[in-house]
Amino acid sequence: MLDHIGLEVQDIAASGQFYDAVLKPLGIGRTKQFGELISYGTTGDTLWLVPATEGAPVREMHIAFAASDREAVDAFHAAAMAAGAESLHAPRLWPEYHDSYYGAFVRDPDGNNIEAVCHAP
Repeated sequence: MLDHIGLEVQDIAASGQFYDAVLKPLGIGRTKQFGELISYGTTGDTLWLVPATEGAPVREMHIAFAASDREAVDAFHAAAMAAGAESLHAPRLWPEYHDSYYGAFVRDPDGNNIEAVCHAP
């Protein structure tokens, strides 16, 4: 459904380091740097980090990244903790979503709710 999305960040370099670390266990890498902008994806430029608009209100976003297995969710969470992120929810099953929903939630450097989720049993 989505081709790409732009996520406003206060510090492109710091956010780039954070996303480099936490997306690597999910098989997602940096695909392009275009001026200040940084993109991530598996086959294209799906997520773009863009400079926040000066003076604009910051709004929390929630982005969930697909993980191939539960070990990748665990590795995502470990990488986020090593990068200094706040853990919102450690990796676990979320049966209220569905029986196999296994996810972890962290805050990125700009306060966004970033999740890795595996739907496989």
